[in-house]
Formats: sequence, C-alpha cells, structure tokens
Amino acid sequence: MHQNLANILTDVKISETRGETSMDIHDVCFDSRLATPSSLFLAFRGTRTDGHNFIEKALESGARAIVCEQFPDQIRSGIAYIRVPDSHEALGQIASNFYERPSEKIRLIGVTGTNGKTTIVSLLHQLFRNLGYGSALLSTIENKINDTTGEATHTTPDPVKLNEFLSKACRKGCAYAFMEVSSHATDQKRIAGLNFAGGVFTNITHEHLDYHGSFRRYLEAKKAFFDALPAGSFALSNADDKNGGFVLQNTRAQKHTYALRSPSDFKGKLLETRFDGLLMQINEKEVWTKLTGQFNAYNLLAVYGTAILLDQKDTEVLREISLLNAADGRFDTLVSKDNITAIVDYAHSPDALDNVLDAINEMRSGNEQLITVIGAGGDRDTQKRPMMAGMAANKSNRVILTSDNPRTENPLEIIKDMERGLDPVNRKKVISITERKEAIKTACALAQPGDIILVAGKGHEHYQEINGIRHPFDDKEILKEFLDT
Repeated sequence: MHQNLANILTDVKISETRGETSMDIHDVCFDSRLATPSSLFLAFRGTRTDGHNFIEKALESGARAIVCEQFPDQIRSGIAYIRVPDSHEALGQIASNFYERPSEKIRLIGVTGTNGKTTIVSLLHQLFRNLGYGSALLSTIENKINDTTGEATHTTPDPVKLNEFLSKACRKGCAYAFMEVSSHATDQKRIAGLNFAGGVFTNITHEHLDYHGSFRRYLEAKKAFFDALPAGSFALSNADDKNGGFVLQNTRAQKHTYALRSPSDFKGKLLETRFDGLLMQINEKEVWTKLTGQFNAYNLLAVYGTAILLDQKDTEVLREISLLNAADGRFDTLVSKDNITAIVDYAHSPDALDNVLDAINEMRSGNEQLITVIGAGGDRDTQKRPMMAGMAANKSNRVILTSDNPRTENPLEIIKDMERGLDPVNRKKVISITERKEAIKTACALAQPGDIILVAGKGHEHYQEINGIRHPFDDKEILKEFLDT
C-alpha cells in the first residue's frame, strides 16, 4: 500500500519541514534495517541507542522521508525531513494516518490495570463473537481477527503493527476490537493516535517497578490512558480499588463503575464459588459461569459493564456470560484419576498470587493439602520476590520455590531473594528446587488423593527463557506427565 506523505503528516505536531512532502510513501518504519525504497523512517532517542545515528543507513536503503527530533548535519536533496518535538508521539499519528485511521472505523476498547487485562479482553472477544459480531482481540496470549489466531509478541504492539492489525480487522468486517493496554505502552506512547470508544480499569498493585521506578509513576502511566480518552467514549473503573476513582479524575469520557463491595453502576455479589465455576448476582440477576474465584467475579463485572455500555441487551449478555470459557493459563484446572486437582495460573505479581490462593482456599474443605509451586522472573522487579514467597507460604501447606523465566539471572540468586520473605515457621514447609520440571514432579509426588497443586507464574507460556533462549516448556503438559489424568 502507499499514501501521500502530506496526508500521512495530518495532525502530526511538526516543528520544521525541509524538502517536499508531496511524494508517495510505501511503508513506515523505525528500524533502519527494515527501510525499503520509498519508506518513511522515524528516528527515536532510546535508552540504549539513538535512532538519529541510523538515518543515513535508512536513506541508503531507499527511505525518502525522515521524521526526527533533530535534523542530521547532512541534508540530502530529494529527501523530506520533518522535525517533531516527540518522535514516539508522532509515530502513533503517522501510523494511524498511513493505515487510514482504522481505530475510527471500529469500536476499540482498551483494558488496563495490573491484573485481569488478558482475561477481560479474551472474554469480551468471546462474548461479542457469540453475539454474532465481527470482533478482534489483542492480548498477551494471542491476537485474533474473528476466529483466526495470530501470535502475540507484546502485550501492546508498536503503533505500526497496531494500526496494520486494526486495518486488517476492519477489512475482515470487525465492528469491535478489544485490546490490553500496558503501562509500558502508555508511557512509550504506543497507543498515540488511536481513537478509543472506551477504557476499562481493573486494579493496580505492586508490579513493573523495575521499569517505572516508583508506584506513583506506574499509577500515573495507567491514569494517562484515561486522561487521553475522547469525550464521546466511556471509562469503566473498579470502584473497589482504592485508585479506581483517581484514574478517572481528569478523563473527558463518561464515567462508570463496577464493584462487589462499593456502590456502583454495575454491582455484583458472589454467591457461591467452586472449582468448576461460580454463582453470582449482577445487578440483582443471578448467573452461573464456568469461571471461578472472586477475582473472576470482578472480571465478569467488567465484561458485563463494557457490553452494556456498548449497547448490548442485558438478558443476552447474561446468557452469553454463562457460556464463557477462561483464558488459557488463567486458573486452568485439571483433575487426576485419584482426585488430585492441579491448577495452572499466570499469577506473577503479589496481588495476582494472593487472589488465586484466596480463591483456592475459599473452595477447600480443609482436609486437603495445598501445594504451591512458585518462582519469580529474572531481570524484573526484585522487590516482589520475597513478598510472593511469604504469601505462598502463609496460604499453602507446602511450597516449592523454583525457576520461572530466569532470563540472564542465576536462578539460585532469584530463589535466595524469595527466601528472604520467609519467617522461621514458614521456612519449615518450603523447599527450593531450581529445575522447574523437577519442582512440579516433586509437587505431584507429595500430593495425596484430594490434595490441590497450584503451579503459578507462567500460565499460558509454552517456553522457559534462559540466557536469551526460549526452551519449550509447558506447566500443564508437565503436570499431565506426572499425574494420572
């Protein structure tokens, strides 16, 4: 495809232009290695590299237009140079224009928060497909256009991939798109230039402080998404979260809330929870679902509220909610022939782990053991490691500390960080096994009929990342190997 450069620059904040902007552009890139004849190349200043150093390389590959924050020393004739105050922000608008503003042709819903994003967008995609609509999904697990699945590489892709995906979704007849919006994406302006019909806030807890530096900056990154919502959109927030009101303070969107405990527009009540599902009230109407746990009651309220705000009928939404399936790797349960229940869950933050453990303990008879296998990712926030180990030990009968995705860190050092969260009493019920497969095997060997095994941290991931290499690894398949299912 190709677009006129002048059209691509519509609504972009421009400081200065040199050269003609009447040429055709055939693609947009920000990696000089991907530049081709008639490309537009954007130069970013990053933490590790400065894209301005690669302008000449992009031109040698045929780029005809350069968007940058500082003009290069050498200005070539026949090349358009556009200086902007912020290349990241410019990329969002440029990508949107290049793909003919697809987010204005589809009702795009963004879901942000520490926990629940993947489940909510996955459930919304299922729900709207079941209601008969063309629907697209952008999630941590997978990307989907209607029922065609593609691999997800980031929670929120870069603006070029985002707009290319949304453009394709429009061509395939999608009326709705549901996407996770990470705090990284907001901070890095990956969603700049997108037109959201609505935004959903789930909750906010201790996470990603390795990137943001402080909880306040993490919270402000979440809030920035709602600050940018247009006046005609809606903002739906969890009123039970202490920051649920804060994120809505400056939004121009119509404000709505959901909650189990607080007064809200979409009010829920958890009536019964079991390993095979939960019974709850939503605005005083009962619904049984195949999802379980209080955390999923919140997710379902967010799904219900979003559907109603997207003009769907109450009775149809409730009927379809009763048929929804959980996202892959989210409280994913299997039961062995001798009645050992094993649960695989993506919980990799203190709050997510706390929610899963509480959900399990609410359903226990009290006579069985809960054996938890838990690790922590390498090259990520180290502060949460002792918190998660202590939490697992407080709420389980036995705990096995192990590797998650160690990445470039020594797994033994990660486990030592986790062990610092154990008091002398809890330390007695904790063992440390570096090899994750061996840790899961040990949990299966310790379990007696009726016991529960929780394997937390990796969920849907089918790999283990060690020193830059992703080795095949699937928690659920390992459990099946050592349990008679």
